[in-house]
Amino acid sequence: MDEFDVIWHTEPSLDDPVLVEGLPGVGHVGKLAADHLVDEFETEHVATVYSEHFPPQVTVEDGVSKLASAEFHAVDADGTDLLVLTGDQQAGDGPGHYRLTTTFLDVAEECGCETAYALGGVPTGELIEEYGVVGAVSEASLVGPLEDAGVEFRDDEPAGGVVGVSGLILGLGGRRGFEAACLMGETSGYLVDPKSARAVLDVLCAKLGFEVDYESLDERADEMEEVMEKMQEMQQQSAQTPDDDLRYIG
Repeated sequence: MDEFDVIWHTEPSLDDPVLVEGLPGVGHVGKLAADHLVDEFETEHVATVYSEHFPPQVTVEDGVSKLASAEFHAVDADGTDLLVLTGDQQAGDGPGHYRLTTTFLDVAEECGCETAYALGGVPTGELIEEYGVVGAVSEASLVGPLEDAGVEFRDDEPAGGVVGVSGLILGLGGRRGFEAACLMGETSGYLVDPKSARAVLDVLCAKLGFEVDYESLDERADEMEEVMEKMQEMQQQSAQTPDDDLRYIG
C-alpha cells in the first residue's frame, strides 16, 4: 500500500460545501457529532482514505474485518451541503498527522470546500450540567460571527492548544486559504459524551442554518447517564466500606 490511498466512490455535485471533521478525540465528541450528521441526513459516500500512518489494526464486526481508514460523506443538511469527514482512528505519529491532514484538505478542495469546521471536545476533569462550546479559528474575523452563535473564546482554553487533525485543519487549512474554525464541546473527559456532541451540533446548526433531529443522540445520552449513576453508586459504596471488611489473599 502507498503512504496514502484515496479511493473515490463518486464525484459529488455540491453547492458551496462546508467541510465538517469529526474524528475520535476527547469524549468522542467530534466523532459522535459527525456520525450523527451522516446518520440523520441523506448522504453519499464520496471517498475513503487509507494510510500507513493509521494504527496497524482492523476493526471487526460480526467476524468481518475492516482496515483502518477515514471516510468522506456528502451530506444534504436540508439544503446545506456538507462534506463530513469521520472515521475510527487518527494517525499514530506526528508526521502522519500533518500528511493525513494535508490529504484530507486536498480531498476537500477537490470537492469545492473553502470553509471548514473541526468538531471536538475540551476536557474539564469534572462532571458538567450546562455544556459550553469553546472555539478557536484560523483568523480573527471569524470570532464575532461564532460568538453570535453561542461559541465562547477564552484566553486560557484549550490548555495546550488543539492537537491532532482538528488543530491542523486550523493551521494547515488557514495557510491554504480555508476559513477554518474548531468547535469544542466541554466534556468531563471520562466517558463518551453525547450531550457535549449535541451542544457542538447546536452551534453548527445555528451557524450554517439547518436543523437536525436529536432523538437517537438523546437516547445515547440517557444510556451514558445510567452508566455514570452506576459508577457514582459504586464509588459511594466503596467509600462507605470499613477497612476492617477488606480481605486480601497473599
